[in-house]
Amino acid sequence: MMLEIIVFICGAVVMILEMVGSRILAPYLGSSIVVWSSLIGIILGSLSLGYWWGGNLADRNPTYRALSLIIFLAATFTTTIAFSKAATLDYLQHYAGSIHLASSLATLILFAPPSTLLGMVTPYAVRLKIRNLQEAGRTVGGLYAISSIGSILGTFLAGFFLIAFLGTTNILFALALALVLTSLLASLRDRLLKGAGMILLIAFWSGAHGYENYLTGVGFHDIDTQYNRIFVYPSIEAQTGRPLLIMATHPKAVQSAMYPDDPVELAIDYTRYYQLIEVFKPDFKRILMLGGGGYSFPKFALSHYPEARIDVVEIDPEVTALAGRFFALRDDSRLSIFHEDARSFLNAQGKKYDVVLGDTFTSHYSIPFHLSTVEAVRRMHDALVDDGVALVNILASIDGKDGRFLRAEYATFKTVFSQVYLFPVADPHDSWRWQNVMLVALKAKSEPSFKSDDPTLAQRLTHLWTGPIAEDLPPLMDDYAPVDYYVSFFK
Repeated sequence: MMLEIIVFICGAVVMILEMVGSRILAPYLGSSIVVWSSLIGIILGSLSLGYWWGGNLADRNPTYRALSLIIFLAATFTTTIAFSKAATLDYLQHYAGSIHLASSLATLILFAPPSTLLGMVTPYAVRLKIRNLQEAGRTVGGLYAISSIGSILGTFLAGFFLIAFLGTTNILFALALALVLTSLLASLRDRLLKGAGMILLIAFWSGAHGYENYLTGVGFHDIDTQYNRIFVYPSIEAQTGRPLLIMATHPKAVQSAMYPDDPVELAIDYTRYYQLIEVFKPDFKRILMLGGGGYSFPKFALSHYPEARIDVVEIDPEVTALAGRFFALRDDSRLSIFHEDARSFLNAQGKKYDVVLGDTFTSHYSIPFHLSTVEAVRRMHDALVDDGVALVNILASIDGKDGRFLRAEYATFKTVFSQVYLFPVADPHDSWRWQNVMLVALKAKSEPSFKSDDPTLAQRLTHLWTGPIAEDLPPLMDDYAPVDYYVSFFK
């Protein structure tokens, strides 16, 4: 029975490690299909190497002490992930050159060693379990089935509970502890392994959190939720020296920000371009915002537009909780929050809005593919009144490789809306610069004036892109939306 318990635990650890790996890579490399492909492919390759290696090693002179050592080494490499992940990923993000290479190298460096060792466990246990050839098939099938059942349990345990409640670093240490105890189970009399295991865990536990905080700054909060890994930390605005509070899914990127001395003021340039709704739909009353984050614009809208009502669709309830905890989000009778996927909300709702605002990202640069397609844009179009307007924040350039997603999304909106315009936020004249670009789609057929008596709005209107936009990419469809390919770059 002891060997069955060992392969069950190791099978569970493999899948938990893979699930946690996606959260470890996401803040630095994103959560695209490229990252997942690297993670799944390399871990499967590592397990295959482990099966081969473990089988060959077991045929020589199989002992329980050797099995214990294999599991103990897996625990050691699992622990080192916690200590080295931030530095490794930070380096690869800057110097690997492409997301394909960076995600592959990151998985190879961090997750291949423990995965290979864990792959060795089941074939080695099979060799120890086999007593005669007549029962070999039953023994092999039984142990591999138990290992697979452990993997299934590990998948659900990680996805439903561990990631949301423990956080990635704590999970890694919990896995290492489970493996150390499992290694002791395989060799109960080996006191050396027992002592080394306890020292290993104590030494690295104290260092891992501190080193990651050192890389990102004092006052840094690292929160895992069911959907995201979120960072909240203080900063200083470079231009003015004003204190900022940042919410991000990447230690060096910014998704939301707030001035602690004025929580309602818009702190990020692109959020100020949502005020263009005053130009394109001046009589607006109902606003739908897809993506909550730090709720910067909803707070601003409630403060500055007393007749407006705003519905916010935010998939992650914990993001809303963090906005209340850190970003001064308060209950308001004019604010309704829906915790569900934005596409599902658009598919099911029957309300009409004057304005739809889009600010949804799966990482620091990628809009979820199912919110970027013609089918999704049609849902936005249907949710608007006859002269309604949609404003969608996109991170891209206009020309070049870095502008592929923007050009595809522009073509997508053009197939649905009567008029589509672009407003580059940082530099309205540089088509090659990677920046926030506000896409404005009008349902009305009459051309707007692009004028305002408000000097601030008038200045933002001067950012209207009047240059050519290459028609080199087809509209995105639910059936074919290579968003991850279009945005597979680093900034």
